[in-house]
Amino acid sequence: MERTVTSWFSPCLNKEMEVVMYGHYGFALLLIPTASSNFLEYEDQGLIRSIEKQIDEGKVKVYCINSINGESWLNPYMSPVEQGVRHQAYCDYVYQEVVPYIRTTTSPTNLIITAGAGFGALHAANLYFKFPDIFGGVIGLSGCYDLSHYTKGYFDDNVYFNSPKHYLSNLKVESHLNLYRSSRHIHLVSGSGAQEHPQYSKELSEVLQTKMVGHELDIWGKEFDHNWGAWQRMLGHYLNTRF
Repeated sequence: MERTVTSWFSPCLNKEMEVVMYGHYGFALLLIPTASSNFLEYEDQGLIRSIEKQIDEGKVKVYCINSINGESWLNPYMSPVEQGVRHQAYCDYVYQEVVPYIRTTTSPTNLIITAGAGFGALHAANLYFKFPDIFGGVIGLSGCYDLSHYTKGYFDDNVYFNSPKHYLSNLKVESHLNLYRSSRHIHLVSGSGAQEHPQYSKELSEVLQTKMVGHELDIWGKEFDHNWGAWQRMLGHYLNTRF
């Protein structure tokens, strides 16, 4: 399996940011870390190894980036306003810096799918729904798509516009809605076991239904807990059967 680590000083975030790329060909899968973890989390937790066959076959080329959750929504020493400003800088980093890097290492027209587990699923969904002209879909694993769940009830415009459950409910921009409707890759997946909350995926699914946006809601059984073993199975299944 080809593996390349690179980094650059991010003008958007004013810090060095690392990216690891796996594979040589295939559509681009942009993986967002969970909670406060870093760009090597999916490798360290065995998820990359679990999809090595698909990577080696050229089905998918995987990009893992850092999170800055510890500098934004999960930093208890920052004010909510500061958290929101820092998070917006992270969205700018992905849009203005990571996407061009992916384009230069694949092709200008290659499909980019966002994905993540836990808090990473929220980020992945938010990136897709905010930029459907750039990203082709999302695979959300065990996500909660209501950002106020993480802000402990605090709510302002920055929370609203980064909380898919909320802004999609009121979205009336037909250009965005039509892009969602044309995607075959909106996948909301959850287990039903320990520490899983499938109702979060169901809530977002209900919002998408009201907007007539086709998507896949896939709730796995009680033997699938909120853990890496389940996410390895889920992601492998989707790469094998949906792409």
